[in-house]
Amino acid sequence: MSRQFFVGGNFKMNPNSVAEKKVLTTLLNQAELDSSVEVVVSPPSLYLIPLKEILRPEIKVAAQNCYFKDSGAFTGEISPPQLKDAGIPYVILGHSERRTLFHETSEIVAQKTKAALASGLSVILCIGETLEQRESEQTTAVCSAQLQAAVDILSEGDWSKIVIAYEPVWAIGTGKVATSKQAQDTHADIRAFLTKAVSPAVAAATRIIYGGSVNKGNCVELSKQPDVDGFLVGGASLKPEFVDIINATKA
Repeated sequence: MSRQFFVGGNFKMNPNSVAEKKVLTTLLNQAELDSSVEVVVSPPSLYLIPLKEILRPEIKVAAQNCYFKDSGAFTGEISPPQLKDAGIPYVILGHSERRTLFHETSEIVAQKTKAALASGLSVILCIGETLEQRESEQTTAVCSAQLQAAVDILSEGDWSKIVIAYEPVWAIGTGKVATSKQAQDTHADIRAFLTKAVSPAVAAATRIIYGGSVNKGNCVELSKQPDVDGFLVGGASLKPEFVDIINATKA
């Protein structure tokens, strides 16, 4: 099955000024981008609407998080209906920084995913293992358990609006990157899990993207792997090389 290549840029808590945001926007608006690739960028919530208004229309915007309640006394949170109303089509959920720094469990991530889908959002659902878990050969078990929480409360049809981002925690922002074989093997294991836990059709159709120090130097080789359907890019999404990563399959 042909799956559309997907490249997301997670700006995290960057940029630090409107001026920096304009530089990034100008770069993306003027770049020659592969039209066959779905491109999504995720700025801090403060910049979601302004960025959406000035980016070229084929580049979509994603929130970096949302809550699982539609409204209420939840200071500091953003609800899925609010994102939908603002015209934001995607939200990143379950990023390792949310899991480790803010103590979000897989069950909470699953609740957020269900709420986001119910409001009509698409979800970039992040999973991944620590270095200790990788070295003790628990990668498949950890990724499967993180996904199982979502499988338990979602319907088969929900998965059509989910992109799974495999992000080994040990490779995020460290400069380390999984080899193309490590990425492919893990993506294949995730697809095998979906086959058994959800359905073969969902497994074949779901895009599984790689995140973990993706850059201009490693993106082409990674993009050639049959089960790597794109990237979720961190630091490099703030630099000109993000254009090269978007165009990796054309290189």
